[in-house]
Amino acid sequence: MSEHQVDLVVLGGGSGGYAAAIRASELGKKVVLIEKDKVGGTCLHRGCIPTKALLHAAEVADHVRSAASVGVAAHLDGIDPAGVTSYREGIVAKKFAGLTGLLKARGIEIVAGEGRLRPDRGVAVGEDVYRGADVILATGSYSRTLPGLEIGGRVLDSEGALALQVIPERVIILGGGVIGVEFASVWRSFGVDVTIVEALDHLVPNEDVALSKGLERAFRKRGIAARLGTRFRSVTQSDAGVEVALEDDTTLAADYLLVAVGRGPATGGLGFEDAGVALDRGFVTVDEHLQTTVPHVYAVGDIVPGLQLAHRSFQQGIFAAERIAGLEPVSVPETTIPRVTYSSPEVASVGLTEAQAREAHGDAVATYEYNLAGNGKSEILGTTGLVKVVRRADGPILGVHLIGDRVGELITEGQLAVGWEAHPEDLAPLIHAHPTQSEALGEAFLALAGKPLHAL
Repeated sequence: MSEHQVDLVVLGGGSGGYAAAIRASELGKKVVLIEKDKVGGTCLHRGCIPTKALLHAAEVADHVRSAASVGVAAHLDGIDPAGVTSYREGIVAKKFAGLTGLLKARGIEIVAGEGRLRPDRGVAVGEDVYRGADVILATGSYSRTLPGLEIGGRVLDSEGALALQVIPERVIILGGGVIGVEFASVWRSFGVDVTIVEALDHLVPNEDVALSKGLERAFRKRGIAARLGTRFRSVTQSDAGVEVALEDDTTLAADYLLVAVGRGPATGGLGFEDAGVALDRGFVTVDEHLQTTVPHVYAVGDIVPGLQLAHRSFQQGIFAAERIAGLEPVSVPETTIPRVTYSSPEVASVGLTEAQAREAHGDAVATYEYNLAGNGKSEILGTTGLVKVVRRADGPILGVHLIGDRVGELITEGQLAVGWEAHPEDLAPLIHAHPTQSEALGEAFLALAGKPLHAL
């Protein structure tokens, strides 16, 4: 067994891990990054990037179908699964090459293998031990399933759905959260009959109810069926397909079942607890500085309770690296982290929902909804939707919520408004370029400031 001494050992090369490694290197630290698969993690290889590539291909298909409505003669001959896969894999390969080149240029040593934390704060990889003055745990997450529901055959998780080399005729999706509705959107654009089964009363149930209802209406119009408030009971599969039994005594049949019931922290079997790192339901317990219960051992990303988002992981990785370097970085509250669901239509939000705001502030809450039907650019794009802004009465903006095609590109302005505790009156004088979808946000700010322009 050989030992290697460095300043920082990062266990996990996904969004949080590689961001921490890069920032620590910038700050003069000698860094080892340990990754059992490929740097970039789930986000780059099996999550954010490949699924958004699929969603873009789906958007192109929809645009071709509707081309005649804008005077363009075009015809959709079909979807080529191999061509879509090649496009998706090409995007991932380019980003992977860029990331590995960046890490190499920063002088970061990448160790391939599964690392295990030791009680002496070393990280063992095979017969080697990598020891740093500090350690950052960034081991990411895995696709959850339900008790008794095994992934395999025609029962897919999100990785299996990505790897599917055929366009099914019928699919059932278990779970109406972000992953479920994004795959529903892709498959419907590819001509698949889709049914979503969601145990709660709404799709994307963590969002403001106005967005959930708007997405449900849009999906009904697209022909995506949703069984809301309905729980899964069991599934049987054969060479021909699956049959899904629900607790309301109904049965659904399809070619495949996609299990999209969330993601769990990848912390099992890695030595964390034996090394003294406290876990709570599999998640790593950290303080306000992201330090675990073991001094000089930090945790970032999906293994830390909270939003499981790549950009949150980036921020936490940078925060931990700067903290280790002796700086005093400012943490970003969960409520100011933007959230985007890249379905068609998109759902984007930041801050408190109306229900959360009323729970915190009672009746001292004001809201305004601006329908995208009044927005010129949205009309050009052919999208419906709305902008909803939540404020404390005579106080700052608490939440910004949007639904409509491409609205994810607007959420940064919402983040600034919420993060800086801006009042609508502060934002009303600002000019939004015309014609842009950002004008819809401006209209909502104007209305809450008491001087609506294009709204009654």
